[in-house]
This record gives sequence, structure tokens and C-alpha cells, in this order.
Amino acid sequence: MKQEAMKYETIRVETLTPTIGAEITGIDLAQPLSDQQFHEIHHAFTNHLVVFFRDQKLTTDQHKAFGRRFGELHVHPVAQMPGHPEIIEIKADENSTWIAGEVWHSDVTCLPEPPLGSILYITKTPDNGGGDTLFSNMYRAYELLSEPMRAFLDGKTAMHEGAHVFVGRQGNSADKDYPVSEHPIVRTHPVSGRKCLFVNRNFTTRIVGLNKAESDAVLGMLYQHMERDDLKCRFKWRPNSIAFWDNRCAQHQAMWDYFPLRRYGQRVTIAGDKPY
Repeated sequence: MKQEAMKYETIRVETLTPTIGAEITGIDLAQPLSDQQFHEIHHAFTNHLVVFFRDQKLTTDQHKAFGRRFGELHVHPVAQMPGHPEIIEIKADENSTWIAGEVWHSDVTCLPEPPLGSILYITKTPDNGGGDTLFSNMYRAYELLSEPMRAFLDGKTAMHEGAHVFVGRQGNSADKDYPVSEHPIVRTHPVSGRKCLFVNRNFTTRIVGLNKAESDAVLGMLYQHMERDDLKCRFKWRPNSIAFWDNRCAQHQAMWDYFPLRRYGQRVTIAGDKPY
């Protein structure tokens, strides 16, 4: 169940789908948030898993300040903007050979304490209207499994590794140490108290205690299940739009259907805690 509906006094919230996503209007994120604005945005974020804002004009410092209202900013282990280590630059153009996020994932789950969430600010969008981002609800993914499958998964853990994702990208070499972490397959959200699936195609490599064939079969089933259309919303970017997603209970996928056109922006990520 979602949180009880609240009466929003400082923002307007329009639901995108019954399952996930809402667009927030009536606020200028370049200005410091009042306590009431913060409370209402946080409620919408927790309730809808990902929230979107249009027509925002943020400097890098304003972007970071907005993120800091929700927690300490996370520094990515391999992707950092010069002069602003808390910022990840998003850049795809005619010179790109790959983009981050093409595979369904939660951000940097190879870390012992994966991020709480991320705030992506896109300033340049492809002229063809491509480059959408899809989001999927991991609460519902867990709830729609059969009771025997939920019972099988509860208490089990999986390994999340970074090397195969990071090596060869942005100049990262194979001789570095990349994060490896073990997390519960079903985690409990620290705010909502709800259970959700917490494995993903990008970082999860195996289920602890199963042999490779068994692990591959279970993970493959879960990934296919997580990508059901009835768990998703799709956000169509326009210049100066923002997506703020809960990395603990939502997954996302970036569509690269615009090569060689350009898509630019930046992202701040909020530090999280150890899944349980």
C-alpha cells in the first residue's frame, strides 16, 4: 500500500501511471526549499518512487543544494566531474560508442551502501524526441510474485559487482579494485517499511548458495518479471527537465534511440545505507 494521500499546499502533483511516477509543478528548484516544500516533495517521492519537474534552470551549485536537502551527496567510484566530484556528467553525441544506463538497473548497487536516489537534470535533448527514460516499481515486482517464490527469495542474498560494468569505460583499467557487495535479494525500504526486489541486470552477478545454472535461471526469471509493462512509467524529456528517483525501490533504463544526436545533462546522487 502507498502512504496515505496528503493535501499538497505548496506544489501540484499529477500521477503518471497507477503504479509509478508523478510530475510535480508549481515550484522553482533554483530557490532554497522551505520545510513545507521539502516535506511535500519528499512525500511525493516516497509515494510515487520517481518524480519529475519541468522548466527548471539550475546552476551546478543549485543542483547540488537541492540534492543535499535529501541527504549527503554520494561520490561515484569512477565517474566524477572535474571540480565537482559529486556531479556525474551526462553526455551522448556523435562521438559516443556507449551510454550509461542502457541496461535495466539500480545505481551502483555494487557498493556496500548503494545510493538513496539520484537527481538527473537534462539540459539538451535530441531533436528527434528520443532519449526517454523508463522506470519500474520493485515493490510491485515483489508483490506480484507467487507466495512460494516470495518465500524462496526472502532471506537469500546476491552478489553485486562493479568491475564488468566499469572496466573499459571512461578510461577505467582492469588493474583497479572495483566494489563488490552482498545484498539481500528482497530488501526492506527504510522509510516505507515495504519489501521490494533488489537485484538488477547491470550489477548483480549471482545468488549466494545456488550453483551457476540455478542462479542464472532464477535471476533471468526475475529480470524478465521486473520489466513487465504494468510496472513501468516512461518519461519523455524536454530541455531543463529533472527526474528524481528512489534507487532503493525503483529501477530505470535509458533509451539510446537518438544516435548521433546529442543529449546532455548532469546528475547528483544521494548517499544511502546498507540494505536489509
